[in-house]
Amino acid sequence: MLEVLYEDEYIIAINKPQGILVHKTWISEDKVFLLQLLRDQVGYRLYTIHRLDRGTSGVILFAKSAEHSGRLSELFMEHKIEKKYLAIVRGWLPEEDIINYPLSDPESGKYEKLEALTAYKCLAKSEINAAIGLKYKTARFSLIEACPRSGRRHQIRKHFAHINHPILGDKRHGDVKHNTYFREHFKMDRMCLHASSLQFSHPFTEEDLFISAKYDEAFEHALKITDLH
Repeated sequence: MLEVLYEDEYIIAINKPQGILVHKTWISEDKVFLLQLLRDQVGYRLYTIHRLDRGTSGVILFAKSAEHSGRLSELFMEHKIEKKYLAIVRGWLPEEDIINYPLSDPESGKYEKLEALTAYKCLAKSEINAAIGLKYKTARFSLIEACPRSGRRHQIRKHFAHINHPILGDKRHGDVKHNTYFREHFKMDRMCLHASSLQFSHPFTEEDLFISAKYDEAFEHALKITDLH
């Protein structure tokens, strides 16, 4: 049963589990998708407003009509919805900063680099006795809160990889040695990226909404392993 975080006559928000695609796509042979699971659960048609990657968990919105979907999609495109994510990354980061690095989307055939900004805060740092690389006997990690100010594909994942602090468990943009070590030693195969909250003014009721989602047991396990809990 999918966890419903908020629902009214216009929208429904749920806590997306990690490891599942939002909807059917030609690049995947998956047979189970979040949109269909939620439709089966609530018993009516829903419309996609935005997406989360397969490996990302957390708050995701769906609309109950095409009209509502269009208006809510506009809020995302106009950056009027504040999105916050939690992530565990390799290494120690400064207290806060903004990553300003243009991104392209070659997976979709879009090779032009477009402006992309991600603000972040470092919430905690740790150092554990794990000789993952050849140079050091310990490994360092940071728990960060990331706020993307643009909506590029894989933006947070690409941005932290760009500054040499990849997200733990990210198979495409992450660190192979770290991912392998955590999988083999701790049976941890989860990408540590969680969409923790959405905040916006409801376009139909004008209510100020703050919708948050708790991370799952696998993310909690990763926090304990990295001594960030």
